[in-house]
Amino acid sequence: ALKQLSLRLSFFLFFPSLRRRYGLWFRLRRLIIWLLGVYVAIPFLVKLCPAIQAKLVFLNFVRVPYFIDLKRPQDQGLNHTCNYYLQPEEDVTIGVWHTVPAALGKNARGKDQLWFEDALGSSHPVILYLHGNAGTRGGDHRVELYKVSGFHRGTVCVSGWGDSIGSPSERGMTYDALHVFDWIKARSGDNPRDCAGLTPVVLLPRVATNLVRRLCERETPPDALILESPFTNIREEARSHPFSVIYRYFPGFDWFFLDPITTSGIKFANDENVKYISCSLLILHAEDDPVVPFHLGKKLYNIAATSRSFRDYKVQFVPFHTDLGYRHKYIYRSPELPRILREFLGVSEHEHHH
Repeated sequence: ALKQLSLRLSFFLFFPSLRRRYGLWFRLRRLIIWLLGVYVAIPFLVKLCPAIQAKLVFLNFVRVPYFIDLKRPQDQGLNHTCNYYLQPEEDVTIGVWHTVPAALGKNARGKDQLWFEDALGSSHPVILYLHGNAGTRGGDHRVELYKVSGFHRGTVCVSGWGDSIGSPSERGMTYDALHVFDWIKARSGDNPRDCAGLTPVVLLPRVATNLVRRLCERETPPDALILESPFTNIREEARSHPFSVIYRYFPGFDWFFLDPITTSGIKFANDENVKYISCSLLILHAEDDPVVPFHLGKKLYNIAATSRSFRDYKVQFVPFHTDLGYRHKYIYRSPELPRILREFLGVSEHEHHH
């Protein structure tokens, strides 16, 4: 053994380049083993701690953009917007931005919350906008979308997002959305148009079908539901999400990664909810969406279009070609979007501007 060790040392002494290569290979092998250990350990960690998977679904801890004051929507260029705080239940506070139509913009300057609440009684459609996971109601692409429509828009950060107080859960988010809808309805009076609008990204838009199903079951449906880049249910979305690529073919993928989501009470079963919804439905989806695959939005449309609950209502699917490059969150850039919304909601261009 001593002789072999002596020969090895002599070999490396006379061939220093080989010695360096051996050292590099040794470090590389240690790194590979470490990475492999982490790769195998993560599924077990997620399975043992379902709360980790819930955090990854909600992503409410990601507050992009940083350092913005949600109490001052005018800093984001929303000059005819008022910031509210509503309290659906004890220990829960949710932040809301109410943007009035551009036609009321001049009158809105310097007005207080009471004026904005009274303005909900105008003839302009009211859209309740439930933003997706991660970020806040002040996200850049969301702010740009607010500027597109000429309608009242209530934008909500439900429990656990932005400056809202509370812990995120599917049940809690649905309750928050229902509270805001009822709050708006109580102030819009006889306004003939109420619309629950949704944009996904992957999550709070999912809450919209939960909300509208509840409204339909209690026989107070909105006039319309708008879904941007929706999926069918959280399991199919998680399986298709880019983050799942490295584990998609891992043995027991569903057991390790998808079961903990449903164990945490997270379903976002849009495909089931649409079977109980009775109002007009518009789905917008970009073909090049890398987060929520286009085929999931199309599948949801096919389920809704053949559902008996929609037999007396309009169900429309609007795709956006890959060449446009709208991906997951840039549909607001479409110059056709204002026209699409007007025609779907039955609003003339004259009404839209006045």
